[in-house]
Amino acid sequence: MNERSRVPLAVTTSGKPEESLVKRARESARTWNLPYIPRRKKEPIGPMLESSADALIVFERESVTLWDHEGSFSFNPGMAHLRRLRILSGQVGGDDALVRVAELRAGDHLLDCTLGLGQDALVAALVAGPTGKVVGLEKSLALYAVVSEGLAAYDYGPQSCRVEAVHADSHTYLRSLPSGSFDVVLFDPMFEKPKKSQPAFEMLRRFAEHAPLTPETLEEARRVARRWVVVKGSKYSDDLKKLGLEAEPGSRYTSMIWGRVPAVSSG
Repeated sequence: MNERSRVPLAVTTSGKPEESLVKRARESARTWNLPYIPRRKKEPIGPMLESSADALIVFERESVTLWDHEGSFSFNPGMAHLRRLRILSGQVGGDDALVRVAELRAGDHLLDCTLGLGQDALVAALVAGPTGKVVGLEKSLALYAVVSEGLAAYDYGPQSCRVEAVHADSHTYLRSLPSGSFDVVLFDPMFEKPKKSQPAFEMLRRFAEHAPLTPETLEEARRVARRWVVVKGSKYSDDLKKLGLEAEPGSRYTSMIWGRVPAVSSG
């Protein structure tokens, strides 16, 4: 490809791919309606980013990685793994802000409208358990591609349901649902959060949807929820106040705050 044919996002493979990996990458590229760029043996990613695409979804033997000029990101459960371990050890509820604020329990159906790195969805999946359901929406195709592949390969264990990742705009998806479809609807929008140093979070900021959560979308979520709509925000901004939400009581040591509003059906 020359500069004129350069694309924003494309799919490729590792530098020493097996034929099965090439086939999988090609099929995924077709599914996502993205160009597939063959990679020569041991060809560096850097020149491909210079000549062919602004970002590359790279299929490797054990993972799928998103690359751009500033870095790379592959799925990692990260803090979600530690949160799940705490819950499994019996510290349910008060030990995890999402579980406490959303009043999550076994059998719940939760819709995560901002899947992002999949952290909260994984925690919800454990609390909801095998009889529950967790659906995560991600509007950014680049993030969806990496996180959905990671979630599909994740070892959930017998005490957890799986996370179903969906590439969709949250407002459009909410409007398509019947009222009372989920017990809890969750939002973690890309608000004015404090700058974080983790590479995965910086990658998230570059590729995530930055449009603010609107009152209209919040009302759609209230219609779809059976119990609560939960919104995560930053302690150092007016994120929640702009939506008419008050922060729930929580730890003074965290930079994150949580607000919630009852479902329409619950009054």
